[in-house]
Amino acid sequence: MIDSLAHLVSDDSLWSSLFDFSNYGELVVLLKNSIIAGAILGIVGGLIGVFVMARDMAFAVHGISELSFAGASAGLLFGVGVVPGAIGGSLVAAILIGVLGVRARDRNSIIAVLMPFGLGLGILCLALYTGRASNKFGLLTGQIVAVDDPRLGSLLAVCAIVIAGLLVAWRPLLFASTDAQVAAGRGVPTAGVSLLFMVLLGLAVAVSVQIVGSLLVLSILVTPAAAALRVASSPVVVPVLSMAFGVVSVVGGILVALGTSIPISPYVTTISFLIYLVCRIVGEVRERRGSAGGRRARPAVH
Repeated sequence: MIDSLAHLVSDDSLWSSLFDFSNYGELVVLLKNSIIAGAILGIVGGLIGVFVMARDMAFAVHGISELSFAGASAGLLFGVGVVPGAIGGSLVAAILIGVLGVRARDRNSIIAVLMPFGLGLGILCLALYTGRASNKFGLLTGQIVAVDDPRLGSLLAVCAIVIAGLLVAWRPLLFASTDAQVAAGRGVPTAGVSLLFMVLLGLAVAVSVQIVGSLLVLSILVTPAAAALRVASSPVVVPVLSMAFGVVSVVGGILVALGTSIPISPYVTTISFLIYLVCRIVGEVRERRGSAGGRRARPAVH
């Protein structure tokens, strides 16, 4: 059995069936729209992910992605379009979570109810859809070949709205995300700010689903920010690192996937996870050195 496994790994035919970089340069030029879209999504995901982590809403991202998947599937079935359907589903989920889930316990319950409903509705729409099977698979795991000029334009427009909204509401949103009670006491309209953030998050999820799919959207909207928070705490450095990690994950995943027959998602998630793992190790090493230095600097008590 060991010999057969070794033969399988060393078999050139297996390698060539999975990886083929012979026309790589042509593919890069051909799919430049996908690379641009990936870079923009990395920036948006890294930026909004900082607030997702600050507000402890990683679970909400997954819940919104399920309704985005349902909306995209319905748009595919009824011919409305994947992008409008995904945006509609995401906004419905985001507004419901924002309005009904004021408390964390209520929010988690609502998300837990919405997730299976959205997934089931999406599967129903895909089962009724009689078009290409690749369109069905792409909604779940992502695809890199479907970003034409109109879709790139709509993606850029939505991402511009999300970035502009975050920049305009940055200070009150950061204040409300850090300490909602103190922010409310200082006159910050925390309810309105939270609802605005949920709408922006819904839009970010909708455009991310088009590239990495609904099942793996956390790799863009959560993991880069989580990695950045392991190595930095500055309100300026963390968003910059998060955006950089997001761009490297998505664009790097696309560039690797161009030369393979495997969907983009495994590469994006793997790169994102490796970045998080390295940042976690670096953060733990720093903490150990800091605690060890503190013990050495502590004066002896006689």
